[in-house]
Order: sequence, then C-alpha cells, then structure tokens
Amino acid sequence: MTTVATTGPTSPTAPANLTGPSDTSVFEKIESEVRMYCRTFPVVFERAKGALLHTDDGRAFIDFFCGAGSLNYGHNHDALKRRIVDYLADDGLMHGLDLHTVAKRDFLTRFTEVVLQPRGLDFKVQFTGPTGTDAVEAALKLARRATGRTGLTAFTGAYHGMSRGALEVTGSRRARRAGTVAGGDVTFVPFEDGPLGPFDSIGLIERLWSDPSSGTEPPAAVVVEAVQMEGGVYPASPQWLRRLREVTERHGVLLILDEIQTGCGRTGAFFGFEESGIVPDVVTVSKSLSGYGLPLSLTLFRRELDLWQPGEHTGTFRGNQLAFVAATAACELWQRDGFLAGLRRNTERLTRFRADAGGLDPDLVLRGRGMVLGVDTARAGGAERAGRVQRHAFEHGLIVERCGRHDEVLKVMPPLTIDPGPLDEGLGILLDALRAG
Repeated sequence: MTTVATTGPTSPTAPANLTGPSDTSVFEKIESEVRMYCRTFPVVFERAKGALLHTDDGRAFIDFFCGAGSLNYGHNHDALKRRIVDYLADDGLMHGLDLHTVAKRDFLTRFTEVVLQPRGLDFKVQFTGPTGTDAVEAALKLARRATGRTGLTAFTGAYHGMSRGALEVTGSRRARRAGTVAGGDVTFVPFEDGPLGPFDSIGLIERLWSDPSSGTEPPAAVVVEAVQMEGGVYPASPQWLRRLREVTERHGVLLILDEIQTGCGRTGAFFGFEESGIVPDVVTVSKSLSGYGLPLSLTLFRRELDLWQPGEHTGTFRGNQLAFVAATAACELWQRDGFLAGLRRNTERLTRFRADAGGLDPDLVLRGRGMVLGVDTARAGGAERAGRVQRHAFEHGLIVERCGRHDEVLKVMPPLTIDPGPLDEGLGILLDALRAG
C-alpha cells in the first residue's frame, strides 16, 4: 500500500526555499486572480512520480485528477522520461515550426502504426497550436471551408475550449460571457443525457434539418464529445453516436469528435468513439497525446478534406519536438506486454467502486466509462456536498476535481497505469469522504 502523509516534516533533502515551505504569498501577490485549481488545492507541489504528487513540505497526495486529463500515464513515466532525457542529451532539435524533423517523422510513423492503421482510420494529420482549443479552432475552420457553410451544431453541456471559435460551441454561459461570445451561427440542442434527463436530440436534429421551414439550415458540422467530461461525465451511448453519424451523413454534415479529454485511453480504448464503430470526419486530440504533460495537439481528418493551401492555418508552436519524442514513446506503451491487461484491471476496479459508492446513498448517481467516473451529488446534497467530499479527500491525501453545471459532480480520473495499491487507497479515501460528506 502507498503511504500518504497529510502532515509531517519537510524533507531534509529538499532544496532551500527562501520563502519557506508551502508559502503561497508570491502567487497571491503577483499572479492573476484568474487562477483556479490552486484555490482548491492550496499547497505548493514540488515533484511527482506515477500516481503521487509531493509538496515542498513533505506531504504526498494520490492524484485522481491527472492534470485535467493530460497525464493519463501518470507523472514522469520512466519509459517516456528516458526518451526525453536521451533526446536532450543528444542536442535534439527543440523548435521546428512545420519543418521536416526526425522527431516528427518518428511520431507520425508510430502514431500511424499503433493508432490509425489498426482502427482503419485513413486520416491526414494536422499539427495545430499547442493546446486542445487550437485543434478545435482548426477543425471548425476546415469544416466551414470544406462545406461552404458557416453554421454549426453543438450540444448543451459541451466544453471545447476557451478561445473564440471553441467557445462558440461550448455550452457554459459563464465561459461564453467571459469570452464575450454571442450566439453566432451555432445551434445548441440537448445532449443524449443531462441534468434534466434523457432527450431525443437526434430526432430533433433530423426534424430541424429536414423541414425547409424550420428556420435552421443544415450546418457545416456537428461537434460532439464521446463523453461530456466538464459537463458532468455524461457518456454518449454507442447507439446514439451511430444515429448521429447516420443523420450527419444523410444531410452532408461533417461530424467532429472532440477526443481531447476522452482520447489516449481514458475511456478504455484509445478513442472514446471506438465502441460505437463509427468513423468521424474530423477528430481533435490533445492533452495526454504527449503522455508527459508537454503541449501537443492534432486535428485528424479524412484525406479528401485536406483542402488547406500552404500557410493558411499556421502557428509558431505547432511543432513541439520534445512532445513528439514523448508522444512516440507513449504510443509504444500501447504495444507493451501487460499495458492493456493493466488498463482492463484498473477499469474493472473502478467499476466495482461504482457499486460500493452507489450503496452508500440511493440518491448518488454514478456515470462513467473506462477510467473516468462521475459521482453526481445533484440529488444527494448538491454542490455543497461535493465540495465537502472534495475537501475531505484533499485533507486525507487525495486530489479529485469537480465538474458539472454547478460543480456537483466529482470527476474521478486516476492514471491508466496506476498500481493496484494506490488505486485501492485512493478509492478508499474517496469512499470515506462520501460517507463523511
């Protein structure tokens, strides 16, 4: 079992800190008020390994947050770290724009062999800016160019990023208001499920697009997540995604799957849409793509959609060479003996926890897929209870984030590669927190 200490002395081997251990005054004085996660977890982190985060005063926390889904393989995975260290030691190119480089060639080769070809995906790969929202921006621009239409369809509860185009297809009023984004050319329809219950959104879309007097034109694209993560961990069922694929094909509308947080194994398969058997027109991937927390984003699309002229969509940091190196090593993890077996084992453990947590309170609702679980307290104390559970977990050595419309859902995302001991211990802390909350 992993020992998690929530109190204790600062490590005697820790480097000197002139402001003192856990002193946060410089952040409060200098950093913008926009900071968020540090308010929920008010400690100073110093190092991390696997599923553990360590603070500068000697405490350790089990990480069920994983950098908002950017560390699916845990912190400082040895195989990825060795590849990065070797590349740095050899003075590998660190910045390459869209030049041909060995690091990019290796990544494209391995990504094609490990991810695309086994799934029958004949996609072109576009390297966008460094973050997920950049991949979404490129996808929207390409869809409009390919179809000659400007409209988009998105879903209530959706989250696709904080830049302007991505905000247009994001449901949160708070986020949209902060970005001064109006309705524009986006039509929102209810997701398959949500806080107000199930809804026949595909039937509504079909009616809107088929009726010449609906006041709604068929859009350039529909943008959807295989699991709405920030919206409250609402998985799209395979049947629903298949119906969505059918209606978009029938009306000549592109289907964009946002796999930024669901991709790279979070749902148990590399892509969240795999279970449905569909092939999207466009897929956005980021977060855990590098596997090491290094920024890297892709927009993948059917070969015939590659209508770009050279330089039409560009960016200085779309060629993160060190991220290519890490991402190549991350792809190779999927070929390792025991990787998929470990992922299945951890998924089964999370499934058993659903039954344990559900037995505590009949009003708790648990949703998830693979290695993500949402514990919804909307009918069992609401956001106040979720906040108490989160604080209790933190005080006892567990980092877990909240999501949903009112932060009423605890979003449980352990590393895919977490060992059984820390996974059991973290789930035990969470179960105790739910009892106490």
